[in-house]
Amino acid sequence: MPSTKRPKPLYQRGRYALYRRADRDNLEIVWYDEQRKRERSKSAGTAIVGEGRTALDRLYLADTEHRVCPTCHRPWDHSGSPLLLTALSDYLILSEHKPGFRGTKNRIGHAIDYVLATNDAIKTAAVDQRWIDGFRKWMADKPNPDGSKRSLSHIEGCVLQISAAINATPGEKAPFKAEQMKAVANSPTFRADIPMIAAMFNYCLRPKGGRSDKERAMIAATRGNLLAYLRMAVATWARPDAIYEVTSYQWHSAARVLNLNPKGRRQTKKYRPMVPVPKQLAPWLDELDGQWLPVSSIRHGWDNMRRELKLPGKGQAGEKLIRRSMATLARARIGEANWRQGEIMLGHVKASISDLYAVPDPANLGLALDATEAIIDEIEALAPGAYRKFTAAQPAFAVVEGGKNG
Repeated sequence: MPSTKRPKPLYQRGRYALYRRADRDNLEIVWYDEQRKRERSKSAGTAIVGEGRTALDRLYLADTEHRVCPTCHRPWDHSGSPLLLTALSDYLILSEHKPGFRGTKNRIGHAIDYVLATNDAIKTAAVDQRWIDGFRKWMADKPNPDGSKRSLSHIEGCVLQISAAINATPGEKAPFKAEQMKAVANSPTFRADIPMIAAMFNYCLRPKGGRSDKERAMIAATRGNLLAYLRMAVATWARPDAIYEVTSYQWHSAARVLNLNPKGRRQTKKYRPMVPVPKQLAPWLDELDGQWLPVSSIRHGWDNMRRELKLPGKGQAGEKLIRRSMATLARARIGEANWRQGEIMLGHVKASISDLYAVPDPANLGLALDATEAIIDEIEALAPGAYRKFTAAQPAFAVVEGGKNG
């Protein structure tokens, strides 16, 4: 009995083809195994065609390094230079488990938008300096969601990401160069003082508006994640991405040290240090079980706070404001002679401290710790409840924890 002819695949790349089978919910990836001399198949793990294509791409890319010509370094299927859209999508798949993937996805997204807006059939080999200059102009004319103009450093970061995607494609090399980041960076100059930081805590703890204490408590509950972010940012001087990833597994209670680099994450140029934890934050970490922030972003809540407190826009008062401000405030207290401790706290200098218990020592990071605790005490005086927990014996004020929105 002749076999039933297989229908045209929903998607195909190289030797891999995507099919839908009537007797199965999930899509199926089929390919011919040259070593075993037989056809093989694997479930795509989804019934959605778009997700099935991505699953097939992952399988293809995992096999690519063994299907590249050692002489010309191009794929054996002689497909020539691939579409730029394909190269960008492949790079995202290859980067999805790397540190900083969220930023990579954002920058590659801008590049994909530009390709779709201009010529979605452009090949990787055709991406030259002229194309990149056009992309730079398009990005400069495209405002941020808040209406502000995009910074040169952000645009150049996207160019660097396009270059990395092309260079990661077998047989391709980017023929253009990105500008040095130092030449285009325009670092924010605004810094928040202690009263302003206290005002941020009060924004979360004592919201304006509402017709009753109950309504104000409900508003405060929605700002719980923003409050948690502020607590961690002030206490550790950490970058936003590090704060989002903090879990209880990084906390060494006995030594009172927090490892900002979670287990299994490779260090990058943006080094994440082990930092001493102020006495005001330690009780919160002792009670922590799992993720410090249950959300992937507090951007919406931060922007609302920035507008209400009339903080400057145009990138001057983003989520990194706390990190920059804490460095400025603490530097004056630590002194220039001991500022290396501040550089270690920020991750700008790698520490050689191997003993967890030595981290809070004054000879290592103890001076930075003392400065941080003093700053927190001043914030607490202006914003009671910023760190201190109130009990039933103090009925004049109650701190509301929780909330699902940033």
